Amino acid sequence: MPSSSVKDTQTLDKDGQEIKSVGFQRFGFDCEVAIDSLRSLYLRSHYVVSASESQVQELDAKEEEGHGYLTQGPNAYQSKSIFHPDTQSISYTTLSRFAPVKLLPSSSRKRILVTGGAGFVGSHLVDRLMLLGHEVTVLDNFFTGSKTTVSHWVGHPNFELVRHDVVEPFMIECDQIYHLACPASPPHYQFNAVKTIKTSFMGTLNMLGLAKRTKARFLISSTSEVYGDPEVHPQPEDYWGHVNPIGPRACYDEGKRVAETLTYGFHNQDGVDVRVARIFNTYGPRMNPHDGRVVSNFIVQALRGEDMTVYGDGKQTRSFQYIHDLIDGLIALMNSDESRPVNIGNGDEFTIGEFAELVREIVEKVQKEDGITLERRVQIVYKPIPTDDPQKRRPDTTRAKNSLGWQPRWSVRMGLEEMVRYYKAKMSEGSM
Repeated sequence: MPSSSVKDTQTLDKDGQEIKSVGFQRFGFDCEVAIDSLRSLYLRSHYVVSASESQVQELDAKEEEGHGYLTQGPNAYQSKSIFHPDTQSISYTTLSRFAPVKLLPSSSRKRILVTGGAGFVGSHLVDRLMLLGHEVTVLDNFFTGSKTTVSHWVGHPNFELVRHDVVEPFMIECDQIYHLACPASPPHYQFNAVKTIKTSFMGTLNMLGLAKRTKARFLISSTSEVYGDPEVHPQPEDYWGHVNPIGPRACYDEGKRVAETLTYGFHNQDGVDVRVARIFNTYGPRMNPHDGRVVSNFIVQALRGEDMTVYGDGKQTRSFQYIHDLIDGLIALMNSDESRPVNIGNGDEFTIGEFAELVREIVEKVQKEDGITLERRVQIVYKPIPTDDPQKRRPDTTRAKNSLGWQPRWSVRMGLEEMVRYYKAKMSEGSM
């Protein structure tokens, strides 16, 4: 790529050290991947605009600035479908070449099933596992997930995508199961509360039955919501929680709690090898901009020049971890010997009001760097708080540090800048 169109930028961790790769070599499992290889899969445009040659060159330069700002790695592994703006139509093409993956001997190559693998978290996990050279099967009913998040792997000999609802049984041979399937944002899991709790229970029951039959190791993505509106702060894994069993969030909260109960039932009764990850607030590229989560809401509103909406007085607190830290934690837990529940989250705590100001500052920084002049500064407005919205949420990650050797590397500021650039590039190409 032309050096003139891409600014040289470094990604620094919390200690000021440059992040050149994600993952680790631990527990006999190598999951280290160059950050540029990962970024090339989600920070690149997936189509070009049909136009004259001079216009194409100009558009290519803009695309490099938008998507390529943080990617210094390969860009030859993306499809270049043609978008026709006059008819608002797109002509798709397949990839001519897949991103390079590790060539593993059969003794090291695992058969891995990822339910919900076309969702936000699942798609990033799939990218990592594919680049590492494993055989990956994705199961998804596309209720909240999207084919586009994993379309760059369709056709690869190590990859299979199956449209399937985990509420129904599924048979396959596998070595590891990452069970992520379940709507995770309030608008989605409240849309059909009965289906949400059915997915949590029946889906987990079916996948645990599969793990029992194949003797696969099973990891369930639980949630910080099992702690409800906590009376203990920060929340350790041995805290039982403070949950309203009949409130609007109960279908998700209690669904995940019963899924954990079921998981340990199979572990204690049938000897299934299980792992339980309690995931705290996570953000990053591929988050659905319309799923009602605070990070995506703030960024999209600020980029569009709309006032940012804070629910309540803004004094409730949250902690936010970047997606790459979460994927590191999930893979570490899966391949460790830790069978107890493990919190995976970032201990850096913000009030929602402070977080809104940080997002506004980063969006203004990115817009200034790209030469965008703002007519007015985005304001922060306050509205009534939703029912049962927790006042505090921050993980005690002592167990993850001691048992997994894991702790977050990405600062909230660095992760937010990458996500702002992702959304900004998506807006500029017209796909959001």
